[in-house]
Amino acid sequence: MQNERPRQLSTAEERRETVLRTAIGAFAARGYFGTTTTEVAKAAGISQAYVYRLFPSKEALFVAVVEHCFVRVRGSLERGAAQARGSSPEAVLESMGDAYAKLITDNDLMLVQLHAQAAAVSEPAVREAVRQGYARLVEYVRGASGAAESQIQGFFATGMLCHLLVSMGADEVDAPWTRTLAAGITHY
Repeated sequence: MQNERPRQLSTAEERRETVLRTAIGAFAARGYFGTTTTEVAKAAGISQAYVYRLFPSKEALFVAVVEHCFVRVRGSLERGAAQARGSSPEAVLESMGDAYAKLITDNDLMLVQLHAQAAAVSEPAVREAVRQGYARLVEYVRGASGAAESQIQGFFATGMLCHLLVSMGADEVDAPWTRTLAAGITHY
């Protein structure tokens, strides 16, 4: 007789996390409007009915994915703040920016953020999730860095420029305009 372990069933929360991780990849590849719950279910190895048991709608699933991504961003900013080489606002912001630049080498996370911003234009629940996510991030950055309003605005503007540069593959083009936009911005 083989040494068999009893089969352990996943809890609903574990399945929910699996679906979220799977959905990040699906939504990153095809966006909110191009992704179906059938694709997410298949990739997660569960039925579409079970996806709907965990998330009542595709919109609820996408909002959960967006919120999950904001949690990951916050975690990277926290790690960056903890690793800052000094307590000045500039040192803390620089370290948080570096941590974020490393985080978005996970293209799926960056793409979900871009898709969420696009879907926010026409989808009120997504718009609210994006608003709330940025509200929490701005308040965290304000408190952790002690930076002035203009510095915080510049920090987030640079982050948005990072998204643009990475999404269009600006590092693949050696031209005056790409050098201008990418000057001083670290990519990993």
